[in-house]
Amino acid sequence: MKTIIAMAILLTLMIGLPFASSQEKSKRTDAELKAIAKVGQLGGLAMELAQNDEHLEVSYQQRDQKLSDECLAVLKDLPGLVHLNLRGQEVTDANAIHLKPLTSLTRLHLENTKITDKGLENLHGLVNLEYLNLYGTPITDAGLVQLEGMKKLRSLYLWQTKVTDAGVARLKKALPQVEIVRGFELPKEEKKAEVKKDAPKSKDAAKPKDEKKPAAKKEEKKK
Repeated sequence: MKTIIAMAILLTLMIGLPFASSQEKSKRTDAELKAIAKVGQLGGLAMELAQNDEHLEVSYQQRDQKLSDECLAVLKDLPGLVHLNLRGQEVTDANAIHLKPLTSLTRLHLENTKITDKGLENLHGLVNLEYLNLYGTPITDAGLVQLEGMKKLRSLYLWQTKVTDAGVARLKKALPQVEIVRGFELPKEEKKAEVKKDAPKSKDAAKPKDEKKPAAKKEEKKK
């Protein structure tokens, strides 16, 4: 009898697990659920970081149309948004204003976008950022100043931008913990050496020098 009761209790608990899980999911507000659905309608992707982590990651990387203000404006209704991927999209200084309220972000991909120093002013308050990718953007040293308050920043990608050694040094002084990646480029001297090394030889240089045949040499000796 005790065995039957125990099995009944276990069965009840097992049946109740999916229900409990769905209840956990339903803890999101109506505004959050609507925003998640809207991101999907706009060609983006919104998902939880992990099965046991309800923080959100949103990506518009796969969107095949021009990024609209609507795509970014909807993100303010996602307080649990920590990762945002806008790689390769047409993020401009004008629509970058929608990034300003996303203070929970820890990772932000802006590589190969049109954002400039002016647009970076909207990132000034994103103090929780740990990762920021600005590769392939036209930002300069003036834009880096906007990042100096990001005390949690650990990784910053600046390859193929217009920043200088002086600008990087200033930022590094303000944020000594950050790893700044600028890519790898050969110094001008080394580039010239590489070009000379790989340059094709002239036609005359390629031809072997004429050598006298052994027979001809013998004739010269006889003379």
